[in-house]
Amino acid sequence: MKIRIANRTDAGQMLEIYTPFITHSAVSFETKVPSVKEFAIRMKHYMKTYPWLVCEHDNRIIGYAYASGYRDRKAYQWSCECSVYVRDDFKRRGIAGILYSALLDILRLQGFINVYAVITYPNHRSIKFHEAMGFREFAVFRKVGYKSGKWHDVKWYGLMLSKHRLKPKNPKRFRLIASGSNVERIIAAANKKLEESAGRPGFEPGVFRSRV
Repeated sequence: MKIRIANRTDAGQMLEIYTPFITHSAVSFETKVPSVKEFAIRMKHYMKTYPWLVCEHDNRIIGYAYASGYRDRKAYQWSCECSVYVRDDFKRRGIAGILYSALLDILRLQGFINVYAVITYPNHRSIKFHEAMGFREFAVFRKVGYKSGKWHDVKWYGLMLSKHRLKPKNPKRFRLIASGSNVERIIAAANKKLEESAGRPGFEPGVFRSRV
């Protein structure tokens, strides 16, 4: 297993992971599965500014984590959103946490201060996961989304990556630092954690399933 920066050629496999969350749940509020081309264009747009990471096993992508914009207005530029998705047969083995840790470290390196996770409720496993990563609930939007014949609540969770200083520097765009040594070190540390986790009992493929 290894974690690396995503690229547009990964779009098809990443979309395979994401599609069930569109078609069989309200985890995502998207109602139509995008084409691979549309997904690749989405990646290209966001990766100019935000990191997208994948975890692969035997040349197959088994999970990915990414950040995206919170709001477009300039005053919001220090805030972003994040998400993580893992294939069913590789869940509950620490992969999501390792991907997220690397993603948050890169966002911190870039100079982002606030990161948010938006969780359709109920999803207790995802809530437990985000709380374990240090996120805390700060808002509930009641019946804000309608999908699959139901109105759904959404809970917002936030994590402060660094202090809210006066006159903060603008966050660095990811494409400008992606090949730098600091990002390489973060990914190398994540891969070391993966290697250590793989030796623990219960890490065999297909053992665990969940909706995290």
